[in-house]
Order: sequence, then C-alpha cells, then structure tokens
Amino acid sequence: MQPRNMSMSGVVDLGAVKAAQEAKTKAEQARAEAARTGGADAVSPADLVIDVDEAGFESDVLQRSTEVPVVIDFWAEWCEPCKQLSPVLERLAVEYNGRFLLAKIDVDANQALMQQFGIQGIPAVFAVVAGQALPLFQGAAGEAQIRQTLDQLVQVGEERFGLIGLTVDPEAEPGAARPAAPERPVSPHDAALETAVRALDAGDLDGAVQAYKGVLAEEPGNTEAKLGLAQAELLQRVQDADPQRVRQEAADKPADAQAQIAAADLDLVGGHVEDAFGRLVDAVRVTAGDERNAVRVRLLELFEVVGADDPRVAAARRALARALF
Repeated sequence: MQPRNMSMSGVVDLGAVKAAQEAKTKAEQARAEAARTGGADAVSPADLVIDVDEAGFESDVLQRSTEVPVVIDFWAEWCEPCKQLSPVLERLAVEYNGRFLLAKIDVDANQALMQQFGIQGIPAVFAVVAGQALPLFQGAAGEAQIRQTLDQLVQVGEERFGLIGLTVDPEAEPGAARPAAPERPVSPHDAALETAVRALDAGDLDGAVQAYKGVLAEEPGNTEAKLGLAQAELLQRVQDADPQRVRQEAADKPADAQAQIAAADLDLVGGHVEDAFGRLVDAVRVTAGDERNAVRVRLLELFEVVGADDPRVAAARRALARALF
C-alpha cells in the first residue's frame, strides 16, 4: 500500500494492519460469546487437525486464520521425513488445545498450492495469520525448535492480531459446525482510514498524513492510524532523496547523525530492516548530545513503522539499550 515507485517490502502492510484490527475485534467478540454461551461453540480435539485441498483452502485456511493461527503441513505419502514430522505436529496441535489449527496439504494432490507458496521441497511448514502467509521451517526439525516456533506464532497471533484461538471441548462432537463470528461494527474512523490508504496508493503522501493525523486527533490510540502515519511520513522523507548521494555521504561521515538518519530511512524503505536499525544503533554509539538524541528518536520512529512485536525491533531495542547505557 505505497507509491508504486517505492518498496516497503518487509516493513508494514496497511491492508494487513486493517485486517489485524478486524481480526482483533472478531476475537474479542468471540471471547465474549464463548463466555456467554459457556463454550457452546467449542470444537472437538479431532477438529484441530484437518486435511485441506485447493477447493477448501479459502474457507478452511484463509477464513479460519482470522480466528486462530493456521499451521500448514505440506507433505506427501512418499516423503519419509514427513512421516516423522507430521505426527509431532498433530500431537502438538492437540496439546496446544486450540491455540493453533493444523492444516495438512498433500502436495501430490494439490500442486497449485505448492506452487503458490513457492515450495521447492518437503516437508515444509507455513503459517497463515489473519490472511497473511509466513514460512516457519522446511525439512526436518527437532521438537524443541518446533515448540519455540509455535510459541512465537501464537504470541504474535494474540498480541498483534487479537486471535484467542479455538475453544476445545473433549466432549464436543467432531465436525460440528461452528457459528459465524458477528460482523465487525462500523468504526466512525473507517471512512477516514480508507481515504488515507487510497491517498497512499495514489502517492498523495500529504493527503495520507493529513487523514491519519485527523483520526489520531480524535482517537490517539488508533493502531492503524499510528502505523499508517509512521509509514507515510517515512515515505515523505525519502521521496526526493538521491539514494546514491545519501549513501555516499553516510559512508563518508559515519559520525554524522543526519547522514546516518537519512541512510537509515532509505534502508527501511528498501526492506533492509536490520541494516536500518544497526546503522542507527552504531550512530548512537559515536554521537553525543542533541545529535545522539536525534538518532535515538528516529530509531524509535522506525520501530513504530515496523511494529513493536517484530523480533527485529525487540533485538534492536536491546542493542539500543546497550549503546545508551
């Protein structure tokens, strides 16, 4: 969701932010409904592992990913490592008790899905969270590694997307239909946020900034507006920059705060998140006074663009603390 001549790969997708807000609202409604009904919409442990094909991918994976992280196990009958990995994933799906759903896809019968995910070999494990796909691991993996990955996935689902998972009842009948989640209530800021996103798509950065600031003036905690404003302001800063000149100046002046700040902005717009963070942490170490504070403030702004729950942000925060203290 950005001007077509710029790349924000790996930074933030405003469509995903909006989906996250909607997923969070649905999750909160589902939590309230589960409390009201006493778990009447609970699923059986047997429903935590499902076989998925191309025809059912949208309903079984994409739609379900707005209420629970969906882990996809790409496998085949002839694949010996798959026969070791799949039972572990199935057991953990039951053990995690609804915190994720395991979808098994036979690649021999679903070649189009294999190509869609860009899979070169199996076993391959992906996740879909709020409609967004991300790779988890490929090939053999130990149970400790799998658990660590699943824990991180569940945490991101809960903290960033508000996904509370599924209510599981050992007495529930397998395959019972679950009621649809209530529709998301209309927000008074939806129209302004949509205007801002359209402005970003059209390259009207000033318009986008104005629209996001308007939302934040009325609702300072609006997550979509905060992330959108951070992205729009970043794009404003780099739109007229000469990348070659900026990078040469940063290379020539490693202790110049403004030179490093300008280069870090370009790094982030290009999707080089670790490079941007590392550059500014290094600049904090070699600057002092107002210049050092300017670098620190810009680094915090870039954290806002990427998102507080991103592991790269957490690592950079620790590095920043070490550089400061």
